[in-house]
Amino acid sequence: MSAGSSLERAFKRLLPSPLAIALVLTLVTFLGALVWGQVPGEAARLTYLIQAWREGLYTPPLLVFLVQMMLILVLGHTLALAPPVRAVIQRILRLTRNPASATALTCFFTLIVGLFNWGLGLVFGAILARQMAEHLSQENRSFNYGLLGAAGYSGMLIWHGGFSGSAPVKVAEPGHLLNLVQGQSQRINEAALPEQLPLEATLLSPLNLTVAGLVLLLLPLLAYGLAQRAPRRSYLNQNWAGKLPTKEAPEAEAPKGAARLDHSSWVGSLLGLAFLGWSAVEAIQSPGFSFLTPNFINFTLLGLGLCVHRSLSAFSGAVRQAIGGGAGILIQFPLYFGIMNLMKEAGLITQLSTFFSEQAGPTTFPLFTFLSAAIINVFVPSGGGQWAIQGPVIIETTQNLGIDLGHTIMAMAYGDELTNMLQPFWALPLLGITGLKAREIIPYTLAFMLLGGLIFVGCLLIF
Repeated sequence: MSAGSSLERAFKRLLPSPLAIALVLTLVTFLGALVWGQVPGEAARLTYLIQAWREGLYTPPLLVFLVQMMLILVLGHTLALAPPVRAVIQRILRLTRNPASATALTCFFTLIVGLFNWGLGLVFGAILARQMAEHLSQENRSFNYGLLGAAGYSGMLIWHGGFSGSAPVKVAEPGHLLNLVQGQSQRINEAALPEQLPLEATLLSPLNLTVAGLVLLLLPLLAYGLAQRAPRRSYLNQNWAGKLPTKEAPEAEAPKGAARLDHSSWVGSLLGLAFLGWSAVEAIQSPGFSFLTPNFINFTLLGLGLCVHRSLSAFSGAVRQAIGGGAGILIQFPLYFGIMNLMKEAGLITQLSTFFSEQAGPTTFPLFTFLSAAIINVFVPSGGGQWAIQGPVIIETTQNLGIDLGHTIMAMAYGDELTNMLQPFWALPLLGITGLKAREIIPYTLAFMLLGGLIFVGCLLIF
């Protein structure tokens, strides 16, 4: 039996579902908070911690963030279902020569789209992996479906260094840095904070451009090599029905009256163009890349979706298909919000971040930030939520050490995206589209994680 087969069998036995992982992490966090947590005054420890967890479940600002993330995912999925995007996927299918090239192409194009938008990249990669599997099956080729699914998930290893990355996009908003740290620590010099941190200091920095280039080059090569050696089987008789979008059934009769508005290609197209025009005006009038906020991204995705689907009825049908992929976010995000608030109120995240900052100097602090972010992301798989908690510690330490804030923010972003390859929460839409289980893709996403870690650490040291 090969090492790859043994690893797959081990994960199939040991790895539970993403929901079970969220519940287990909740229990582990409770135990950690009971042992190491800090409780103010004379409050009963268990009661205080339960209340902190309960309040975190439905914190209003985090619920706003939840809706923003669901919209990014659903609108990105809706865009991926559009005929022009599906035509692009068909063109990619024609480039394949064998299962190894199919896996490498899936990885490469998923990374490219993930740089643009994490939600679109996640769903585009899932649909591409699924259609690659159908294509290979029709040619009666054996392949490793778990590895193909992992390649379709690889965009989550690059997303935080892309144009929908939560922390870099948020710090580009005017006034965000000051709002983040107000009342957090008296040791932060709020007057020294910039109004905003431009993308040239984060996403468009030499550090991040080098990291993105290396990931785009090396990860598909790794996927290609793994596909040549991983265990494979034939899926010739696999029933693929019911997962991918199908064309809408034709109307029994032509729409009449007001119903014609829903089916008119002009209405959806013109409305989408108007939304895109407004986004363009906002982008032109904003300094630098400060316009790239979650709300801007969602509004632009809405306009793009209307344009490519053309009619309101086609767009609504795609939304209905896409919204199921957000079910895991809707149910599990509050659990992670609870974990996040529990860790915050018990001081666990601050203790971890402070420990690393106390051990670090100007050279090593970005590496310690990277490491702590990777650990925290396992418990709080949300880049924006993680930045909200870890950000004040990062800002305070960069001020004390006199080092570049943008560089350290990207270190946090790399740590956050690294352990997405270990934490299967964001794989829920992909698992739904492909029909795979988390334990089938994790052995290969871990290989991606190891390569990504080498790239991130190497570049952080060099720059």
